[in-house]
Amino acid sequence: MADYSTYHALGEQDDSQDPSQPQVRTQPAAPAFRPPIASKPSEYQQNLRQTNAPHPVQFKQVAETGYQVSRPGTPQEQGYFPPHGQIAQAYGNGSADQLASPMSAMGLGPECAGGATRTNRKKNRHAYHNLDQSTPNAQQPQGLQQGHESPGHPYTGQPITPAMHQFPAPSGGAFQPSNPAFAQGHQPQAPASTGVTAQGKVDPEQIPSLPRARDAAAQYYLEHVYQTMEQHLPPTAAVPFVAFDQGNSSPKFARLTLNNIPASSEALTATGIPLGLILQPLAPLQTGEQPIPVLDFGETGPPRCRRCRTYINPFMTFRSGGNKFVCNMCTFPNDVPVEYFAPTDPSGVRVDRDQRPELKLGTVEYVVPKEYWAKEPHPLRYLFLIDVSQEAINRGLLEAFCEGVLGALYATEEPPEDESHADVEPPRNLPEGCKVGFVTYDREIHFYNCNSNLDQAQMVVMPDIEDPFVPLGSDGLFVDPYESQSIITTLLSRLPMLFTRIKNDEPALLPTLNAALSALSTTGGKVICSLSSLPTWGPGRLFMRDDNKLHGIETERKLFQTEHPGWRKLGSEMVKSGIGADFFITSPGGAYMDIATIGHVSAITGGETYHYPNFHAPRDSYRLAQEVRHTVVRETGYQALMKVRCSNGLQISAYHGNFLQHTFGADLEFGVIDADKAVGVMFSYDGKLDAKLDAHFQCALLYTTTNGERRVRCTNTVASISEGAIESMRYIDQDAIVSILAKEAATRMTERSLKEIRNHLNEKTIDILAGYRKSFSGSHPPGQLVLPENLKEFSMYMLGLLKCRAFKAGGEPSDRRSYIMRLIKSASPQELTVLLYPRIIALHSLEPTEGFADANTGHLALPPTIRASFANIEEGGAYLIDDGQTCILWLHARVSPHLLEDLFGPDYTLLKALDPYMSALPVLETHLNCQARNIIAYWSTLRSSRQMALQLARQGLDGSEFEFARLLVEDRNSEAQSYVDWLVHVHRSIQLELAGQRGKKDDDGGGGLTEGLRAMGW
Repeated sequence: MADYSTYHALGEQDDSQDPSQPQVRTQPAAPAFRPPIASKPSEYQQNLRQTNAPHPVQFKQVAETGYQVSRPGTPQEQGYFPPHGQIAQAYGNGSADQLASPMSAMGLGPECAGGATRTNRKKNRHAYHNLDQSTPNAQQPQGLQQGHESPGHPYTGQPITPAMHQFPAPSGGAFQPSNPAFAQGHQPQAPASTGVTAQGKVDPEQIPSLPRARDAAAQYYLEHVYQTMEQHLPPTAAVPFVAFDQGNSSPKFARLTLNNIPASSEALTATGIPLGLILQPLAPLQTGEQPIPVLDFGETGPPRCRRCRTYINPFMTFRSGGNKFVCNMCTFPNDVPVEYFAPTDPSGVRVDRDQRPELKLGTVEYVVPKEYWAKEPHPLRYLFLIDVSQEAINRGLLEAFCEGVLGALYATEEPPEDESHADVEPPRNLPEGCKVGFVTYDREIHFYNCNSNLDQAQMVVMPDIEDPFVPLGSDGLFVDPYESQSIITTLLSRLPMLFTRIKNDEPALLPTLNAALSALSTTGGKVICSLSSLPTWGPGRLFMRDDNKLHGIETERKLFQTEHPGWRKLGSEMVKSGIGADFFITSPGGAYMDIATIGHVSAITGGETYHYPNFHAPRDSYRLAQEVRHTVVRETGYQALMKVRCSNGLQISAYHGNFLQHTFGADLEFGVIDADKAVGVMFSYDGKLDAKLDAHFQCALLYTTTNGERRVRCTNTVASISEGAIESMRYIDQDAIVSILAKEAATRMTERSLKEIRNHLNEKTIDILAGYRKSFSGSHPPGQLVLPENLKEFSMYMLGLLKCRAFKAGGEPSDRRSYIMRLIKSASPQELTVLLYPRIIALHSLEPTEGFADANTGHLALPPTIRASFANIEEGGAYLIDDGQTCILWLHARVSPHLLEDLFGPDYTLLKALDPYMSALPVLETHLNCQARNIIAYWSTLRSSRQMALQLARQGLDGSEFEFARLLVEDRNSEAQSYVDWLVHVHRSIQLELAGQRGKKDDDGGGGLTEGLRAMGW
């Protein structure tokens, strides 16, 4: 077994910043959900690092090669790493095995990032410090006038927003702040300064670091609970946290872009920030959080305002001794129903408030009476449409999909051998009452009767695909999956062999979906469909539309539109019947699949499209099976309607997401909606808000649960109001702003050219930062780029958005653009922020304790993440990178053989010996292997709809290295600027704006700053 120190990184990794003790007293977070953690191997001892502190890392200028790491006074250690030098020299100049790196050809490296050096984590930690001068006092940072309130740490001492006096009574007595709320008239938080000079030079150490911010937030919320009324600035979306509902909904369900709203439209315009709300009504809860209460008011239903129909919530007040309640949206006084009456105490609070969850919690569910029913609710029915064409068989899709369905329906644990437990019913993945059906298709449609009274499944063939119908009754097609388990298991196991001799290579998809619509039209349900090739047979057949000549021109947007009327009609009919569709589409060899058309059905019905470009069964089968299971077992509702209400003075201006809305102002309709889906809502002013009151928002989702119960889930959010915008800048939610702008841009892809969209995103970034610099930043040197405290990483997110596959310049298949477009429209802030800026860790420099459970807290000890730049990639290193869609293990060409041996097994000491199609690490009793598997397992718990599967990228050997290079978003790639160049461009534009010389740029985030047309105003 290799000595751990032989492949340990020579570069010392500094610890991330630990937030200071909070001013607001909180209770420790309940233990969060943790995957099974491999224990430390008993026979494997790891050598610890030297206890004495090493010399600090210094950077010296190297002619024509950027920066080189040097450690004065420390001789080069003996080990398996080559001498530390400019990493780019390892590529294309006689490196190990004469490997040529694709990264060099893509323009990646420190020289492309403006000579960016690594961040020194030991000094200049606070964003508001003037980093090119010494800081005299941490409590009185430079740039703040004497007597101003010194800003606290972003995770500690967050004051409640001002004017939050509408909450009728304290909620949750166990969580009391140790200091009272601050008075009106906060001074804004001191801004962040990146040290960009008027000459456009950037000190790389002062650039805001997303990994550092995420690590600090994650560490803080491991030990602290987020209280929704006492801390009104939500946690970073990319980190897990436990929320305590005190009447304002958890940020997992609702995120406002501004948690303090300006009273007038003019004040909001000065900030450049959109007023919006990100809603994820069925978001999953973390272990330790209170379950959503389900309330039943009988035949009368929950109390509601008679004027605006708002549901009862914690912010409604009672008067006249409890006989009337005043709506917090429209201020209309309503009579309290006799059955709901309770007296009030002298302060106006109901005496039974502590026994009323709807008056204490921001998120509740109501069981609704029959007047809310569109049709008789039933437990959810799943219909699996399985592609059995020749391509599906040859590529292994059929076998992988069948295995995924079996894993989704039935528990994978072995039944107990003890006879005393022989009668114990096996665990169910689906609620009782749910039924499943199976249909296969190629040029014909085959229905299967899996009734439990039969010995084996019966097939009924439907050759007439022009006008298909369902030849089986509902009792034959839809069966209880547990009563018919043996028949279903046998059927799915035999399907790959059954169709081996059939050579139909053209699937008829639209007729099959029409048959599924007929089968589920009376009850509603969910369709889960596999597809391996472009459906070119029968009605609704599709053709090759993608043409490289159309890329980059005005008419490219037509490739993202659904032009076939049959597919449009199908989507609308499915929503009307309460049916949603999920597609699992594989593209052998990257073939065109017209995801713009096929994915329209899943998007408009609230479903999801899973795309597997270059599908290879040995590598991708595991991931596909896991995602099939996830789409079946996650919390799902169907026959859903959503209504969003807001306070007087505000109105809804737009919705962004995957849904059907017949006319503006109508309810949003979903065939299905699940725990991973989010919707963006944008608001505008229809009057001036009253700064003495609060702004309220309520989302009501009417849906049928998986077990057949009709409910309404209410999500209530509150924000304070201030006369000017200066107070609002303290309560900006960066993740919500990025999500709103991304969803808006994705919505416009079918209406505007990609160049116009990139131009709009570029201009919007400058507008927001220039608005702050011009109106709210105070006196700062004109040569500094000043950022709002809560928007320090906003520029990096917007650069990541410009570089993502949906909007990036350059050539990109329309299928991939359409896929990412619809993913962004439905993605939660957690999923989107990781997509725009991935997580990266270095496996070769793990501390001995990292990757294992902490002995004191029980939480997994995680290593610090590193910046997504090639300047931080060490020669001979091994890196894990995850963007929520793909998890790549990148191995340098000179990686230590001992590292390979400990990570993959004793038979692997060369990169060429590794299996390029592996999807998971082998289970070994080595320290490094256990660490890596534990970290991957933990990351998998943070995934949303896409499941974790490993993809190997060996330097110079695997094509997936290009994907790794694309994920290094801080570098210049995809025809877009590096992070350093992007900040210089933003800074110059802000200076022009301050000087009154800025014209709107016809710039798509590339290297040029040419004058052009004014950005489109959406």
